[in-house]
Amino acid sequence: MGQVTNKETSLQTEFPELNKAQEIHYQLSPEDLIKAALERKEGYLTDHDVLTIDTGEFTGRSPKDRFIVLDSVTKDTVWWSDINISVDAEVFDSLYTKVIDYLYGKSIFIRNAMVCADKSSRLTLRVITETASQNLFAYNLFLRPDGVIDPEWTIISAPGFKADAAVDGTRQHNFSIINFTRKVILIGGTGYTGEIKKAVFTVLNFLLPRQDILPMHCAANKGVEGDTAIFFGLSGTGKTTLSADPDRQLIGDDEHGWGENSVFNFEGGCYAKIAGLTAEKEPQIYHAMQPGALLENICFKPWSKTVDFDNLSKTENIRLSYPMHFISNAIEPAIGDVPKNIFFLTADAFGVLPPISKLNKSQAMYYFLSGYTAKIAGTEYGINEPEATFSACFGRAFLPLHPTKYAEMLGEKLDKYPLNVWLVNTGWTGGSYGTGERIKLSYTRAMIKAALKGQLIDVPYQKLPIFDLMIPESCPGVPSELLNPANTWTDSYNYEETATHLAELFRKNCSQYKGFSDGMLCSVGPTVVAA
Repeated sequence: MGQVTNKETSLQTEFPELNKAQEIHYQLSPEDLIKAALERKEGYLTDHDVLTIDTGEFTGRSPKDRFIVLDSVTKDTVWWSDINISVDAEVFDSLYTKVIDYLYGKSIFIRNAMVCADKSSRLTLRVITETASQNLFAYNLFLRPDGVIDPEWTIISAPGFKADAAVDGTRQHNFSIINFTRKVILIGGTGYTGEIKKAVFTVLNFLLPRQDILPMHCAANKGVEGDTAIFFGLSGTGKTTLSADPDRQLIGDDEHGWGENSVFNFEGGCYAKIAGLTAEKEPQIYHAMQPGALLENICFKPWSKTVDFDNLSKTENIRLSYPMHFISNAIEPAIGDVPKNIFFLTADAFGVLPPISKLNKSQAMYYFLSGYTAKIAGTEYGINEPEATFSACFGRAFLPLHPTKYAEMLGEKLDKYPLNVWLVNTGWTGGSYGTGERIKLSYTRAMIKAALKGQLIDVPYQKLPIFDLMIPESCPGVPSELLNPANTWTDSYNYEETATHLAELFRKNCSQYKGFSDGMLCSVGPTVVAA
Protein backbone atom coordinates (compact mmCIF):
# COMPACT_ATOMS: atom_id res chain seq x y z
CA MET A 1 0.00 0.00 0.00
CA GLY A 2 1.38 3.39 -0.92
CA GLN A 3 2.30 5.75 1.89
CA VAL A 4 0.38 9.03 1.66
CA THR A 5 2.17 12.14 2.85
CA ASN A 6 0.78 15.54 3.73
CA LYS A 7 -1.95 14.17 6.04
CA GLU A 8 -4.24 12.84 3.27
CA THR A 9 -4.67 9.17 4.18
CA SER A 10 -8.03 9.09 2.37
CA LEU A 11 -6.10 9.16 -0.88
CA GLN A 12 -5.43 5.45 -0.56
CA THR A 13 -9.09 4.84 -1.26
CA GLU A 14 -9.57 7.86 -3.50
CA PHE A 15 -6.87 6.64 -5.92
CA PRO A 16 -6.95 2.84 -5.62
CA GLU A 17 -5.19 2.37 -8.96
CA LEU A 18 -2.13 4.13 -7.51
CA ASN A 19 -1.88 2.25 -4.24
CA LYS A 20 1.24 0.54 -5.57
CA ALA A 21 3.09 3.84 -5.38
CA GLN A 22 5.72 4.05 -2.68
CA GLU A 23 4.61 7.54 -1.61
CA ILE A 24 1.80 9.82 -2.69
CA HIS A 25 2.71 13.47 -2.21
CA TYR A 26 -0.57 15.37 -2.25
CA GLN A 27 -1.10 19.12 -2.77
CA LEU A 28 2.45 20.06 -1.87
CA SER A 29 3.27 23.75 -1.70
CA PRO A 30 5.62 25.28 -4.30
CA GLU A 31 8.34 25.44 -1.66
CA ASP A 32 8.01 21.74 -0.87
CA LEU A 33 7.88 20.82 -4.55
CA ILE A 34 11.08 22.76 -5.21
CA LYS A 35 12.73 21.03 -2.26
CA ALA A 36 11.59 17.63 -3.54
CA ALA A 37 12.81 18.40 -7.06
CA LEU A 38 16.24 19.37 -5.77
CA GLU A 39 16.46 16.28 -3.57
CA ARG A 40 15.55 14.09 -6.55
CA LYS A 41 18.09 15.91 -8.74
CA GLU A 42 15.40 17.04 -11.19
CA GLY A 43 16.87 20.53 -11.45
CA TYR A 44 18.92 23.26 -9.82
CA LEU A 45 18.53 26.83 -8.64
CA THR A 46 19.47 30.03 -10.46
CA ASP A 47 20.86 33.09 -8.72
CA HIS A 48 17.22 34.25 -8.43
CA ASP A 49 16.43 31.05 -6.45
CA VAL A 50 14.23 29.87 -9.32
CA LEU A 51 14.07 26.16 -10.10
CA THR A 52 15.34 25.34 -13.58
CA ILE A 53 15.00 21.97 -15.29
CA ASP A 54 16.02 20.30 -18.52
CA THR A 55 13.06 18.55 -20.11
CA GLY A 56 15.34 16.03 -21.76
CA GLU A 57 14.89 14.68 -25.26
CA PHE A 58 11.84 16.82 -25.96
CA THR A 59 12.05 20.59 -25.57
CA GLY A 60 8.70 21.21 -27.26
CA ARG A 61 5.46 19.48 -28.09
CA SER A 62 5.43 16.46 -30.37
CA PRO A 63 2.24 16.97 -32.42
CA LYS A 64 2.64 13.74 -34.42
CA ASP A 65 2.48 11.81 -31.14
CA ARG A 66 -0.74 13.37 -29.83
CA PHE A 67 -3.71 10.98 -30.08
CA ILE A 68 -7.44 11.01 -29.36
CA VAL A 69 -9.30 7.80 -28.56
CA LEU A 70 -11.76 6.91 -31.30
CA ASP A 71 -15.06 5.92 -29.70
CA SER A 72 -18.75 6.81 -29.66
CA VAL A 73 -18.04 10.24 -28.18
CA THR A 74 -15.46 11.28 -30.77
CA LYS A 75 -16.16 9.24 -33.90
CA ASP A 76 -18.47 11.74 -35.61
CA THR A 77 -17.38 14.93 -33.84
CA VAL A 78 -13.58 15.14 -33.93
CA TRP A 79 -11.84 16.59 -37.00
CA TRP A 80 -9.66 13.57 -37.76
CA SER A 81 -6.51 14.87 -39.41
CA ASP A 82 -2.74 15.02 -39.10
CA ILE A 83 -3.16 16.80 -35.74
CA ASN A 84 -6.06 14.71 -34.41
CA ILE A 85 -4.78 11.18 -34.84
CA SER A 86 -7.09 8.38 -33.79
CA VAL A 87 -6.16 5.48 -31.55
CA ASP A 88 -8.33 2.58 -30.42
CA ALA A 89 -9.60 2.37 -26.85
CA GLU A 90 -7.73 -0.93 -26.44
CA VAL A 91 -4.43 0.83 -27.12
CA PHE A 92 -5.23 3.44 -24.48
CA ASP A 93 -6.36 0.86 -21.91
CA SER A 94 -3.20 -1.19 -22.37
CA LEU A 95 -0.93 1.83 -22.04
CA TYR A 96 -2.87 3.08 -19.02
CA THR A 97 -2.27 -0.23 -17.24
CA LYS A 98 1.41 -0.19 -18.17
CA VAL A 99 1.89 3.35 -16.89
CA ILE A 100 0.21 2.51 -13.58
CA ASP A 101 2.42 -0.56 -13.24
CA TYR A 102 5.45 1.59 -14.09
CA LEU A 103 4.64 3.82 -11.12
CA TYR A 104 4.87 0.78 -8.81
CA GLY A 105 7.25 1.55 -5.98
CA LYS A 106 7.83 5.14 -7.07
CA SER A 107 6.99 8.40 -5.34
CA ILE A 108 4.30 10.32 -7.20
CA PHE A 109 2.83 13.78 -6.89
CA ILE A 110 -0.89 14.53 -7.00
CA ARG A 111 -2.53 17.93 -7.31
CA ASN A 112 -6.16 18.95 -7.62
CA ALA A 113 -6.62 21.95 -9.88
CA MET A 114 -9.14 23.75 -12.07
CA VAL A 115 -9.42 25.59 -15.36
CA CYS A 116 -11.77 28.40 -16.47
CA ALA A 117 -12.11 31.52 -14.33
CA ASP A 118 -15.83 31.56 -15.14
CA LYS A 119 -17.26 29.21 -12.49
CA SER A 120 -20.18 28.17 -14.68
CA SER A 121 -17.74 26.68 -17.20
CA ARG A 122 -15.15 25.38 -14.76
CA LEU A 123 -13.48 22.01 -15.27
CA THR A 124 -11.82 20.27 -12.32
CA LEU A 125 -8.60 18.31 -12.71
CA ARG A 126 -6.54 15.72 -10.90
CA VAL A 127 -2.92 16.02 -12.01
CA ILE A 128 -0.69 13.01 -11.25
CA THR A 129 2.99 13.40 -12.10
CA GLU A 130 6.08 11.30 -11.75
CA THR A 131 8.21 14.39 -11.09
CA ALA A 132 7.92 17.20 -8.57
CA SER A 133 8.82 19.77 -11.20
CA GLN A 134 5.88 18.84 -13.44
CA ASN A 135 3.61 19.14 -10.42
CA LEU A 136 5.02 22.62 -9.79
CA PHE A 137 4.20 23.45 -13.41
CA ALA A 138 0.60 22.34 -12.81
CA TYR A 139 0.45 24.52 -9.69
CA ASN A 140 1.64 27.51 -11.70
CA LEU A 141 -0.47 27.06 -14.81
CA PHE A 142 -3.84 25.91 -13.52
CA LEU A 143 -6.27 27.53 -11.12
CA ARG A 144 -5.67 26.65 -7.50
CA PRO A 145 -8.78 25.61 -5.50
CA ASP A 146 -9.34 27.11 -2.07
CA GLY A 147 -10.91 23.95 -0.67
CA VAL A 148 -11.76 20.36 -1.51
CA ILE A 149 -12.94 19.66 -5.07
CA ASP A 150 -14.14 16.56 -6.88
CA PRO A 151 -11.92 16.23 -9.96
CA GLU A 152 -13.72 15.36 -13.18
CA TRP A 153 -10.67 14.82 -15.41
CA THR A 154 -7.42 13.05 -14.58
CA ILE A 155 -4.00 13.81 -16.09
CA ILE A 156 -1.21 11.25 -15.63
CA SER A 157 2.27 12.25 -16.78
CA ALA A 158 5.09 9.72 -16.55
CA PRO A 159 8.06 11.05 -18.53
CA GLY A 160 10.21 8.07 -17.53
CA PHE A 161 7.86 5.54 -19.11
CA LYS A 162 8.68 4.78 -22.74
CA ALA A 163 6.25 2.96 -24.98
CA ASP A 164 7.26 0.17 -27.33
CA ALA A 165 5.82 1.48 -30.59
CA ALA A 166 5.70 -1.94 -32.24
CA VAL A 167 3.69 -3.37 -29.35
CA ASP A 168 1.79 -0.39 -27.92
CA GLY A 169 0.39 1.15 -31.11
CA THR A 170 2.20 4.48 -30.82
CA ARG A 171 4.43 6.14 -33.41
CA GLN A 172 7.45 6.17 -31.13
CA HIS A 173 8.21 5.90 -27.41
CA ASN A 174 6.54 9.20 -26.39
CA PHE A 175 2.80 9.86 -26.48
CA SER A 176 -0.03 12.06 -25.30
CA ILE A 177 -3.49 10.46 -25.49
CA ILE A 178 -6.84 12.08 -24.69
CA ASN A 179 -9.72 9.79 -23.76
CA PHE A 180 -12.96 11.80 -23.72
CA THR A 181 -15.03 8.84 -22.50
CA ARG A 182 -12.85 7.98 -19.53
CA LYS A 183 -11.91 11.67 -19.05
CA VAL A 184 -8.23 10.85 -18.78
CA ILE A 185 -5.15 12.42 -20.38
CA LEU A 186 -2.22 9.98 -20.47
CA ILE A 187 1.28 11.32 -21.19
CA GLY A 188 4.47 9.29 -21.34
CA GLY A 189 8.03 9.40 -22.63
CA THR A 190 8.38 13.20 -22.60
CA GLY A 191 9.35 15.64 -19.88
CA TYR A 192 8.15 18.72 -21.79
CA THR A 193 5.61 20.31 -19.45
CA GLY A 194 3.74 22.08 -22.26
CA GLU A 195 2.18 18.75 -23.24
CA ILE A 196 0.12 18.94 -20.03
CA LYS A 197 -1.08 22.48 -20.67
CA LYS A 198 -1.98 21.98 -24.32
CA ALA A 199 -3.76 18.67 -23.74
CA VAL A 200 -6.12 20.44 -21.34
CA PHE A 201 -6.57 23.27 -23.87
CA THR A 202 -7.55 20.68 -26.49
CA VAL A 203 -10.13 19.21 -24.11
CA LEU A 204 -11.66 22.67 -23.57
CA ASN A 205 -11.69 23.30 -27.33
CA PHE A 206 -13.85 20.18 -27.63
CA LEU A 207 -16.19 20.77 -24.70
CA LEU A 208 -16.83 24.52 -24.57
CA PRO A 209 -18.43 25.03 -28.02
CA ARG A 210 -21.29 22.83 -26.73
CA GLN A 211 -21.94 25.62 -24.20
CA ASP A 212 -21.80 28.28 -26.93
CA ILE A 213 -18.42 29.40 -25.60
CA LEU A 214 -15.75 30.20 -28.18
CA PRO A 215 -12.37 28.87 -26.97
CA MET A 216 -9.54 31.09 -28.14
CA HIS A 217 -5.74 30.93 -28.34
CA CYS A 218 -5.21 34.59 -27.49
CA ALA A 219 -4.15 37.13 -24.89
CA ALA A 220 -6.63 39.51 -23.24
CA ASN A 221 -6.46 42.70 -21.22
CA LYS A 222 -8.83 45.28 -19.76
CA GLY A 223 -8.75 49.09 -19.78
CA VAL A 224 -9.49 51.46 -16.91
CA GLU A 225 -12.99 51.99 -18.31
CA GLY A 226 -13.64 48.25 -18.34
CA ASP A 227 -13.17 47.69 -22.07
CA THR A 228 -11.76 44.28 -22.98
CA ALA A 229 -9.35 43.70 -25.86
CA ILE A 230 -8.15 40.34 -27.16
CA PHE A 231 -4.96 39.65 -29.12
CA PHE A 232 -4.55 36.69 -31.45
CA GLY A 233 -1.13 35.90 -32.87
CA LEU A 234 1.33 33.10 -33.49
CA SER A 235 4.84 33.00 -32.03
CA GLY A 236 6.91 36.07 -32.82
CA THR A 237 4.00 38.38 -33.64
CA GLY A 238 4.04 40.30 -30.34
CA LYS A 239 0.97 38.84 -28.61
CA THR A 240 2.53 38.77 -25.15
CA THR A 241 4.38 42.07 -25.60
CA LEU A 242 1.36 44.06 -26.81
CA SER A 243 -1.10 42.60 -24.31
CA ALA A 244 1.28 43.36 -21.41
CA ASP A 245 0.33 47.02 -21.33
CA PRO A 246 1.15 48.84 -18.05
CA ASP A 247 -1.92 51.05 -18.60
CA ARG A 248 -4.26 48.06 -18.78
CA GLN A 249 -4.94 45.06 -16.55
CA LEU A 250 -3.92 41.60 -17.76
CA ILE A 251 -6.68 38.98 -17.98
CA GLY A 252 -4.36 36.35 -19.42
CA ASP A 253 -1.64 35.78 -21.98
CA ASP A 254 -2.64 32.63 -23.88
CA GLU A 255 -5.99 30.83 -23.55
CA HIS A 256 -9.47 32.28 -23.08
CA GLY A 257 -13.17 31.59 -23.54
CA TRP A 258 -15.76 34.02 -24.92
CA GLY A 259 -19.13 33.32 -23.39
CA GLU A 260 -22.49 35.06 -23.21
CA ASN A 261 -21.36 38.03 -21.15
CA SER A 262 -17.63 37.73 -20.62
CA VAL A 263 -14.16 36.80 -21.76
CA PHE A 264 -12.37 34.66 -19.17
CA ASN A 265 -8.95 33.12 -18.75
CA PHE A 266 -8.69 29.35 -18.76
CA GLU A 267 -5.52 29.28 -16.70
CA GLY A 268 -4.07 30.49 -13.44
CA GLY A 269 -0.64 31.30 -14.78
CA CYS A 270 1.59 32.07 -17.75
CA TYR A 271 4.01 29.98 -19.82
CA ALA A 272 6.20 32.56 -21.52
CA LYS A 273 8.87 32.14 -24.17
CA ILE A 274 11.90 33.97 -22.82
CA ALA A 275 14.51 33.95 -25.59
CA GLY A 276 16.27 37.32 -25.45
CA LEU A 277 14.39 38.35 -22.30
CA THR A 278 15.50 41.59 -20.66
CA ALA A 279 14.10 43.71 -17.86
CA GLU A 280 13.82 46.63 -20.29
CA LYS A 281 11.91 44.82 -23.07
CA GLU A 282 9.64 42.62 -20.94
CA PRO A 283 9.71 43.95 -17.36
CA GLN A 284 6.62 42.04 -16.19
CA ILE A 285 7.89 38.68 -17.39
CA TYR A 286 11.43 39.37 -16.19
CA HIS A 287 10.25 40.26 -12.68
CA ALA A 288 8.03 37.16 -12.58
CA MET A 289 11.28 35.19 -12.39
CA GLN A 290 11.06 34.70 -8.65
CA PRO A 291 10.97 31.70 -6.26
CA GLY A 292 8.10 29.42 -7.26
CA ALA A 293 8.50 30.03 -10.99
CA LEU A 294 9.91 27.27 -13.20
CA LEU A 295 12.56 27.74 -15.91
CA GLU A 296 12.98 25.21 -18.70
CA ASN A 297 15.99 24.37 -20.87
CA ILE A 298 17.96 27.55 -20.20
CA CYS A 299 21.73 28.00 -20.25
CA PHE A 300 23.84 29.84 -17.69
CA LYS A 301 26.49 32.42 -18.23
CA PRO A 302 29.97 30.90 -17.76
CA TRP A 303 30.90 29.94 -14.22
CA SER A 304 27.72 31.36 -12.72
CA LYS A 305 24.09 30.68 -11.90
CA THR A 306 22.98 33.68 -13.96
CA VAL A 307 20.57 32.81 -16.78
CA ASP A 308 21.81 33.60 -20.30
CA PHE A 309 18.61 34.40 -22.18
CA ASP A 310 20.51 34.77 -25.45
CA ASN A 311 22.04 31.30 -25.33
CA LEU A 312 19.66 29.06 -27.29
CA SER A 313 22.05 26.16 -27.75
CA LYS A 314 19.62 23.74 -26.09
CA THR A 315 16.51 25.06 -27.82
CA GLU A 316 14.95 28.29 -29.02
CA ASN A 317 11.89 27.29 -26.99
CA ILE A 318 13.20 28.27 -23.56
CA ARG A 319 10.29 28.89 -21.19
CA LEU A 320 9.28 30.35 -17.84
CA SER A 321 6.08 29.33 -16.06
CA TYR A 322 4.67 31.29 -13.14
CA PRO A 323 1.30 31.93 -11.45
CA MET A 324 -0.75 34.95 -12.51
CA HIS A 325 -0.27 36.70 -9.18
CA PHE A 326 3.40 37.17 -10.07
CA ILE A 327 2.15 39.84 -12.53
CA SER A 328 1.41 43.07 -10.66
CA ASN A 329 -1.51 44.22 -12.83
CA ALA A 330 -3.21 40.85 -13.32
CA ILE A 331 -6.97 40.72 -12.70
CA GLU A 332 -8.40 38.37 -10.07
CA PRO A 333 -10.70 36.69 -11.01
CA ALA A 334 -9.40 36.73 -14.57
CA ILE A 335 -12.62 37.83 -16.26
CA GLY A 336 -13.48 40.76 -18.49
CA ASP A 337 -16.52 41.97 -20.39
CA VAL A 338 -17.13 40.90 -23.99
CA PRO A 339 -14.43 42.52 -26.16
CA LYS A 340 -14.68 45.97 -27.69
CA ASN A 341 -11.62 45.37 -29.87
CA ILE A 342 -10.04 42.29 -31.43
CA PHE A 343 -6.51 42.36 -32.84
CA PHE A 344 -5.15 39.76 -35.28
CA LEU A 345 -1.37 40.09 -35.10
CA THR A 346 0.89 38.97 -37.94
CA ALA A 347 4.61 39.45 -38.49
CA ASP A 348 4.38 39.70 -42.28
CA ALA A 349 7.96 39.17 -43.45
CA PHE A 350 6.85 39.80 -47.04
CA GLY A 351 6.23 43.47 -46.13
CA VAL A 352 2.89 43.45 -47.96
CA LEU A 353 0.19 43.88 -45.31
CA PRO A 354 -0.64 47.28 -43.75
CA PRO A 355 0.57 48.12 -40.23
CA ILE A 356 -3.12 48.31 -39.28
CA SER A 357 -6.37 47.79 -41.16
CA LYS A 358 -10.00 47.50 -40.13
CA LEU A 359 -11.86 44.30 -40.99
CA ASN A 360 -15.54 43.73 -41.64
CA LYS A 361 -17.26 40.60 -40.34
CA SER A 362 -16.49 38.41 -43.36
CA GLN A 363 -12.86 39.49 -43.44
CA ALA A 364 -12.57 38.87 -39.71
CA MET A 365 -13.77 35.30 -40.15
CA TYR A 366 -11.42 34.83 -43.10
CA TYR A 367 -8.27 36.09 -41.35
CA PHE A 368 -9.23 34.19 -38.19
CA LEU A 369 -9.53 31.00 -40.22
CA SER A 370 -6.23 31.77 -41.99
CA GLY A 371 -4.15 32.45 -38.84
CA TYR A 372 -1.30 33.91 -40.87
CA THR A 373 2.24 34.96 -40.04
CA ALA A 374 5.59 34.43 -41.79
CA LYS A 375 8.92 32.94 -40.82
CA ILE A 376 11.91 35.01 -41.78
CA ALA A 377 14.99 33.94 -43.70
CA GLY A 378 17.71 32.54 -41.49
CA THR A 379 15.51 31.51 -38.55
CA GLU A 380 15.49 27.88 -39.68
CA TYR A 381 17.84 25.88 -41.83
CA GLY A 382 16.84 25.99 -45.48
CA ILE A 383 14.66 29.11 -45.23
CA ASN A 384 16.27 31.64 -47.56
CA GLU A 385 13.26 33.89 -48.11
CA PRO A 386 10.08 34.68 -46.15
CA GLU A 387 7.89 31.62 -45.65
CA ALA A 388 4.16 31.94 -45.03
CA THR A 389 2.76 30.08 -42.03
CA PHE A 390 -0.96 29.44 -41.63
CA SER A 391 -2.40 28.05 -38.39
CA ALA A 392 -6.20 27.96 -38.41
CA CYS A 393 -7.79 30.12 -35.73
CA PHE A 394 -4.24 30.92 -34.54
CA GLY A 395 -4.07 27.52 -32.88
CA ARG A 396 -4.59 24.72 -35.42
CA ALA A 397 -2.65 22.16 -33.38
CA PHE A 398 -5.19 22.34 -30.54
CA LEU A 399 -8.47 22.18 -32.50
CA PRO A 400 -10.33 18.88 -32.07
CA LEU A 401 -13.29 20.24 -34.08
CA HIS A 402 -13.07 21.41 -37.68
CA PRO A 403 -11.60 24.96 -37.89
CA THR A 404 -14.66 26.31 -39.69
CA LYS A 405 -16.71 25.53 -36.57
CA TYR A 406 -14.69 28.07 -34.58
CA ALA A 407 -14.74 30.61 -37.43
CA GLU A 408 -18.52 30.33 -37.66
CA MET A 409 -18.79 30.82 -33.89
CA LEU A 410 -16.71 33.99 -34.22
CA GLY A 411 -19.09 35.20 -36.93
CA GLU A 412 -22.03 34.64 -34.60
CA LYS A 413 -20.29 36.65 -31.88
CA LEU A 414 -19.61 39.49 -34.32
CA ASP A 415 -23.29 39.57 -35.29
CA LYS A 416 -24.30 39.80 -31.64
CA TYR A 417 -21.82 42.29 -30.19
CA PRO A 418 -20.74 45.72 -31.49
CA LEU A 419 -16.95 45.68 -31.70
CA ASN A 420 -14.00 46.46 -33.95
CA VAL A 421 -11.68 43.91 -35.52
CA TRP A 422 -8.20 44.96 -36.63
CA LEU A 423 -5.47 43.24 -38.62
CA VAL A 424 -2.10 44.45 -37.32
CA ASN A 425 1.18 43.78 -39.11
CA THR A 426 4.07 43.79 -36.64
CA GLY A 427 6.46 42.65 -39.38
CA TRP A 428 8.14 44.45 -42.24
CA THR A 429 7.54 47.56 -44.33
CA GLY A 430 9.33 49.11 -47.31
CA GLY A 431 10.19 45.67 -48.65
CA SER A 432 10.41 42.05 -47.56
CA TYR A 433 12.76 40.84 -44.84
CA GLY A 434 16.32 41.63 -45.92
CA THR A 435 15.28 44.70 -47.90
CA GLY A 436 12.69 46.50 -45.81
CA GLU A 437 12.76 47.18 -42.09
CA ARG A 438 10.77 45.94 -39.11
CA ILE A 439 7.90 48.22 -38.11
CA LYS A 440 8.92 50.04 -34.94
CA LEU A 441 7.32 48.69 -31.78
CA SER A 442 6.55 52.28 -30.75
CA TYR A 443 4.46 52.73 -33.91
CA THR A 444 2.61 49.47 -33.33
CA ARG A 445 1.88 50.46 -29.74
CA ALA A 446 0.60 53.84 -30.96
CA MET A 447 -1.75 52.17 -33.44
CA ILE A 448 -3.06 49.74 -30.81
CA LYS A 449 -3.58 52.64 -28.40
CA ALA A 450 -5.41 54.70 -31.03
CA ALA A 451 -7.70 51.77 -31.86
CA LEU A 452 -8.47 51.19 -28.18
CA LYS A 453 -9.29 54.88 -27.64
CA GLY A 454 -11.60 55.00 -30.68
CA GLN A 455 -9.34 57.42 -32.56
CA LEU A 456 -9.46 55.38 -35.78
CA ILE A 457 -13.23 55.23 -36.14
CA ASP A 458 -14.01 58.53 -37.85
CA VAL A 459 -10.81 59.07 -39.86
CA PRO A 460 -10.84 58.64 -43.68
CA TYR A 461 -9.95 55.19 -45.00
CA GLN A 462 -8.50 53.95 -48.27
CA LYS A 463 -8.67 50.46 -49.77
CA LEU A 464 -5.52 48.42 -50.38
CA PRO A 465 -5.69 46.67 -53.78
CA ILE A 466 -5.48 42.85 -54.00
CA PHE A 467 -6.22 42.36 -50.29
CA ASP A 468 -9.14 44.85 -50.21
CA LEU A 469 -8.13 45.96 -46.73
CA MET A 470 -9.35 49.28 -45.34
CA ILE A 471 -6.42 51.42 -44.15
CA PRO A 472 -6.78 54.55 -41.98
CA GLU A 473 -5.20 57.57 -43.68
CA SER A 474 -3.90 58.92 -40.38
CA CYS A 475 -3.10 57.69 -36.89
CA PRO A 476 -1.78 59.64 -33.88
CA GLY A 477 1.91 59.02 -33.35
CA VAL A 478 2.47 57.25 -36.68
CA PRO A 479 3.82 58.77 -39.93
CA SER A 480 0.97 58.76 -42.46
CA GLU A 481 3.24 57.48 -45.24
CA LEU A 482 3.82 54.28 -43.25
CA LEU A 483 0.14 53.30 -43.16
CA ASN A 484 -0.12 52.20 -46.80
CA PRO A 485 2.54 49.54 -47.46
CA ALA A 486 2.45 50.08 -51.23
CA ASN A 487 3.76 53.62 -50.69
CA THR A 488 6.75 52.46 -48.64
CA TRP A 489 8.32 50.33 -51.39
CA THR A 490 10.68 52.05 -53.84
CA ASP A 491 9.73 49.59 -56.57
CA SER A 492 5.93 49.53 -57.06
CA TYR A 493 6.13 46.62 -59.53
CA ASN A 494 8.05 44.52 -57.03
CA TYR A 495 5.47 45.32 -54.35
CA GLU A 496 2.58 44.24 -56.56
CA GLU A 497 4.39 41.06 -57.57
CA THR A 498 5.12 40.18 -53.92
CA ALA A 499 1.56 41.04 -52.85
CA THR A 500 0.16 38.80 -55.60
CA HIS A 501 2.42 35.95 -54.49
CA LEU A 502 1.23 36.26 -50.88
CA ALA A 503 -2.39 36.51 -52.02
CA GLU A 504 -1.99 33.26 -53.91
CA LEU A 505 -0.63 31.60 -50.77
CA PHE A 506 -3.68 32.80 -48.82
CA ARG A 507 -6.08 31.45 -51.40
CA LYS A 508 -4.27 28.13 -51.66
CA ASN A 509 -4.42 27.74 -47.88
CA CYS A 510 -8.13 28.57 -47.73
CA SER A 511 -9.02 26.12 -50.51
CA GLN A 512 -8.80 23.25 -48.00
CA TYR A 513 -11.87 24.63 -46.20
CA LYS A 514 -14.21 25.13 -49.14
CA GLY A 515 -15.99 21.84 -48.64
CA PHE A 516 -16.71 22.51 -44.98
CA SER A 517 -18.70 25.76 -45.08
CA ASP A 518 -21.14 27.64 -47.26
CA GLY A 519 -18.25 28.95 -49.35
CA MET A 520 -18.43 32.45 -47.90
CA LEU A 521 -15.34 32.05 -45.74
CA CYS A 522 -13.02 31.79 -48.73
CA SER A 523 -14.83 34.26 -50.99
CA VAL A 524 -13.66 37.41 -49.19
CA GLY A 525 -9.92 36.84 -49.29
CA PRO A 526 -7.32 38.44 -51.53
CA THR A 527 -8.15 38.80 -55.22
CA VAL A 528 -5.66 37.24 -57.61
CA VAL A 529 -6.08 38.32 -61.23
CA ALA A 530 -4.95 35.69 -63.71
CA ALA A 531 -2.21 36.84 -66.05
